[in-house]
Amino acid sequence: MPFQLACAQTSPKKGDLKRNIDEIGEIISQASQEGADLVVFPEASTSGYFLEGGVLESSLTSQGLAAELEMRLRHQEATIDVLVGFYESWEGNLYNSAAYVEVMDGKVQVRHVYRKFFLPTYGVFDESRFVSRGQELGVFETRFGTMGVLVCEDIWHSIMPTLVALRGAKLVLVPSASPGRGFSGDQVESLDRYHRLMAALAEEHGVWAANCQLCGFEGGKGFVGGSRIINPFGLTVASSPILEPHLLLAEVDFDLVTIARSASPLLANLESAWGDVKRLVDQIVK
Repeated sequence: MPFQLACAQTSPKKGDLKRNIDEIGEIISQASQEGADLVVFPEASTSGYFLEGGVLESSLTSQGLAAELEMRLRHQEATIDVLVGFYESWEGNLYNSAAYVEVMDGKVQVRHVYRKFFLPTYGVFDESRFVSRGQELGVFETRFGTMGVLVCEDIWHSIMPTLVALRGAKLVLVPSASPGRGFSGDQVESLDRYHRLMAALAEEHGVWAANCQLCGFEGGKGFVGGSRIINPFGLTVASSPILEPHLLLAEVDFDLVTIARSASPLLANLESAWGDVKRLVDQIVK
């Protein structure tokens, strides 16, 4: 059954949880009114990304996040699923996480929490100083089917989309906070690279892919936006403008996954060879 997917490209105010979660609640209601069944928010959308030592003060438990959303969505009647990027406090550690929640009859239930696996430590990034690294794949069942979550840096390591697809994901959700780099040509080089990565993971594995980006500025660093939804053939079906908040909607039909994989059975070929692939990996990593 096709469903409507929305990417909410937002520009949160740094460290202002109340303001940002108020906005998230308003956008969820707007997206629902526009027919969305699932709305995805960017990485660190509750607080802004570059918090450094302020991560603790802006962190929430997943249940705390659900409670905050429920306060704002108590009059929400239509059922809608939501993926929210946030800094998470969990078992004594801090994580860069994404929570998948279901909103039904004004109640908010947490269905899955994914914790970012790869933490960048180059250029303007120094994540591992402030948060811990997740250790599990973000693949889970939803009322629409099997989905996967990767956060920003995770898709720059091609092994992660591969593992998520092998685990059964038909849609890969990628919340991101990617500062713009390389403004010398007609395109923003870092965003162009992002688009190519997303198209490649979708086409190789025959999955839908949705990248939801932050926009705006934090401490002189600019997030350019440019969110996209890409079909299993690697083609962009919807895209957001750069530099400004935007609510992007597109229809997702999982029947296209079957068609794409039939035309190009790369994932099936990998599954059949997985035993030998694992043996080769074990030889390399000892």
